[in-house]
Formats: sequence, structure tokens, C-alpha cells
Amino acid sequence: MLSIGEVARQSGASASTLRYYEQIGLIPPPQRISGKRAYTEEIVSRLEIIKLAQSAGFQIVEIKQLLDGFDSNVPPSERWRVMARQKQQELEEQINQMKRMQSVLAKSIGCDCLSWEQCFSDPSPMTIKMKDD
Repeated sequence: MLSIGEVARQSGASASTLRYYEQIGLIPPPQRISGKRAYTEEIVSRLEIIKLAQSAGFQIVEIKQLLDGFDSNVPPSERWRVMARQKQQELEEQINQMKRMQSVLAKSIGCDCLSWEQCFSDPSPMTIKMKDD
């Protein structure tokens, strides 16, 4: 059995993070021995999965679904595949949105209009008047 401090050292998660994860149901509540949390070794693996999912951009609610939101007969690899495809699409949409934002900024930096009204009379980023280079 591992104390909360031992789990924190092994996983890199703070003790307060562990208590928070327990509170929201991301990790199961540990057994208590003399009032102190006593985790099994498996908790470290679960925390590694959580950390991996976070690094891939998954939010807490998505990680909870990944770990506990599928029928128990769905293998972890299939769970990951389903969720990763969804996340990949979401990221593509965010990348496209950021590219549009970058385009608006780049075009507006080159604007040589004399007033805001003139420069932004048409909100389309393609119509922002640019000075000749």
C-alpha cells in the first residue's frame, strides 16, 4: 500500500491533485488505514494514463469518459482510438480557426487606412486594404 506522499512522488502529481481527482471521481477513493489514504500500486498506472491523456489535449471530463465511460467489454485500445479520433478532429478545427485569426492579424498589420471605419468597413479579412510592399 502507498501513502498519498508516495503516490505523489512516483506520479509527479501533488497530494492536492490526488485529493481533487478522488473528489471528482477520476481516481477511485483509496482504502483508509488509521484514517490515512492507502493506495494500491495500480493507482500510479492510472495516473500515468491521466497524464498522457492530458498531454494529448483531453480535458478532465473526457479523461473520465475514457477511463470509465465505456462498456467494460470495450478494450482500452478501442476506447483510446474512438476518443483520439474525436480529439484529432477538434484540434484540426482549432488549427483552422487559428490560421484564420493569424491571417486577419497579418493582413491588418499591413493596413494603411486613415481611419478605423475605412479599414474595417467590411469585416472579411480578405477585404482589409493593404499597403503596397
